Amino acid sequence: MAASSSLLPPRPEPNAMADLQDEPQAACAAHTAYTAETLPVGPGSAGAEDTPAAVAGSALERAVALLSVHPVADGHNTLVWTLRQSPYHDIDTPDSGVDTDIPRLRAGGVGAQFWSLLPPDDAAGADQVLSDTLDQIDVALALMRRYPDGLSLALTADDMADARNRGRIASFLGPVPGRTLTDSLGALRAFHTLGVRILAPAGAPWAGQELTPFGHEVVKEMNRLAMLVDLTGCTPEVACQLAGASKAPVVVSHTAAAALNPHPGNVTDEVLLALRAAQGLAMVTFDAAQTGDSLHAVADHVEHVRAVAGPDCVGLGATFGTEPGVPRPTGLTDPSGYPRLIAELLERGWSETDLALLTWGNAQRVLRDAEFTARAAQHRRPA
Repeated sequence: MAASSSLLPPRPEPNAMADLQDEPQAACAAHTAYTAETLPVGPGSAGAEDTPAAVAGSALERAVALLSVHPVADGHNTLVWTLRQSPYHDIDTPDSGVDTDIPRLRAGGVGAQFWSLLPPDDAAGADQVLSDTLDQIDVALALMRRYPDGLSLALTADDMADARNRGRIASFLGPVPGRTLTDSLGALRAFHTLGVRILAPAGAPWAGQELTPFGHEVVKEMNRLAMLVDLTGCTPEVACQLAGASKAPVVVSHTAAAALNPHPGNVTDEVLLALRAAQGLAMVTFDAAQTGDSLHAVADHVEHVRAVAGPDCVGLGATFGTEPGVPRPTGLTDPSGYPRLIAELLERGWSETDLALLTWGNAQRVLRDAEFTARAAQHRRPA
């Protein structure tokens, strides 16, 4: 399936005050223009009935204040696939048919979002996966055009900061499936041209039992293009090989700790230690099957990842973006619940510095490191 010209992404507007790109501006308050008393309550929201008594009051107010300055950079949301199947949702208004819309993203303090382009059908052939992926890129770019006051396409860490400063939600495309790459890097470069900035090798023949020579070439080219390698779904052995092969930090866009729950989608401590060595990022999901069915359980996974991988290598990748029916931990049923989790971590003694790394700083640092690696590779003279 050939990509049409409509797929080509518009370049994000440059930041007019580049020297201030990492400093919060007044506009960022638009993400979290609420107080602890005005957090959404009711079906589909992190309601008061879901909130542990210890998380009430000042901890929640502190969480709201922190997110107004250091919003969440969420590593995984499947809304694009959902909208491709059910294209009639208006995400500019609260919609009970899906768990993600712009009001709830803002209420939860989400300032950056990676929109997953992974098709759910693992049995599909490579050609069908490529076709589905291109269709999803088209849907995602159409989403940016339809909601320009809420969403802003982001290609770099600077774009991420600039969107926050302008009161938009920075929107990154990816991950895309590595299965679309067979014996050529052309598809990878095409994805990059279309705006994709993260790829997941899991399920690809070049990252099955081991990382093949072609797999090493894929990682090398991703480093040159400043595309992030997403280890989600890889075996521990291959995940560690990918982390070792990449000169840029690698990520796990949505996962939890296998030491707490031996779910096949959760990362082992071995992988977390490899991420620590690679200065990568493990982003904790809100999938109840992987974490458990309570906010406390999710907080336990976040703390375990921080303890093993380090405070610089933990983030959040909730995996929202679905229609009703997906089990979620109590209190974290949609993006508006993020302040509840941050309040819980404050109650557990987390410093605001570590929370700022969890929500925003670690994701931005990984993007910047990938861009630095790419510049170094592009300027390196051949031997």
